[in-house]
Amino acid sequence: MKYEWRKQEKDIYQAKEIPTLVEVPASKYICIKGMGNPNNEDFANRVGVLYQVSYTVRMMPKKGFTPKGYFEYTVYPLEGLWDLTEKGRKEEALNKNELVYIIMIKQPDFVNEEVFRKALEILKKNKTNDLFDELYFDTIEDGLSVQMLHIGSYDNESQTFEKMKHFINDNNLKIKTYVHREIYLSDARKVEKDKLKTILRYRVQR
Repeated sequence: MKYEWRKQEKDIYQAKEIPTLVEVPASKYICIKGMGNPNNEDFANRVGVLYQVSYTVRMMPKKGFTPKGYFEYTVYPLEGLWDLTEKGRKEEALNKNELVYIIMIKQPDFVNEEVFRKALEILKKNKTNDLFDELYFDTIEDGLSVQMLHIGSYDNESQTFEKMKHFINDNNLKIKTYVHREIYLSDARKVEKDKLKTILRYRVQR
């Protein structure tokens, strides 16, 4: 039976439309860093290489290499950690050109640095892209977090963040860092802006 992250990891990927306190364990990711407006082509190119290598991992057995512990699974959604440059933090309005980010796709437990390197090797045999060399493998643990499902345009996320901040204050919690996580459950190329589903998450401490 294929492993489905939507069904098997409900606490993480089936967030509610109200703020919720969750404990997010360490997970493995293939990542790439970037800077600037996510509406620009550079961001789309970075998303593209993330999906290319992630699907290469999933299809490895058909390429003659089966990682130890491999199982059938659905590729995880795109995620991102978002921050601003020092200049961007000083500006009153959000300047998307000053955004800095790490975008990533979570990987199954059997994936390690060796499997990641093998996937890159397979990918580079058929395609060339300078961004392949910017991809890296990492383990990230969000830990105690407050998350909420945002439905609508990315430009309206501030409204959801305000609700999360009220919940954090009301429950005697403190935001550890304003570097927040976003998990993109919708394909923005195919879904209308007002129907986009995005999980927003702050790391917090008691």
